[in-house]
Amino acid sequence: MKRFTVLLTATLLSLGSVLAGTASPALAVPCGTGNFCVWTDANFTGLKIEHSGDDHWWEGDMFKQDSSWANHGISGPGVKDHVKVYQGRELTGRVTICLAPGQEVGYNAGANDQGGSHTWTMSC
Repeated sequence: MKRFTVLLTATLLSLGSVLAGTASPALAVPCGTGNFCVWTDANFTGLKIEHSGDDHWWEGDMFKQDSSWANHGISGPGVKDHVKVYQGRELTGRVTICLAPGQEVGYNAGANDQGGSHTWTMSC
């Protein structure tokens, strides 16, 4: 009986590892479906702002304070599902980061504290 219990436990643990390994890491952070989310701190912490559309003028709490990003946009034919973040307000300056649908970035040194506006687009 003890041998059966050990075998059963090992089998269940193995199955759990396989199932955990196939789970999608996308959409792991709290950000509503269809939204683009921005956090002031790395690893999806600090102040969070959710956007369902474009925002050409990030307010003071987020302007040049962005440190992590998540794109939970919905994809489909002809749907703008990528998000470009621009250095300046009104979509000016360079693109600091561009996220594909389902992409979550906990930190990016080149984009950190650089964003001023964003827009949904067809591609990066």
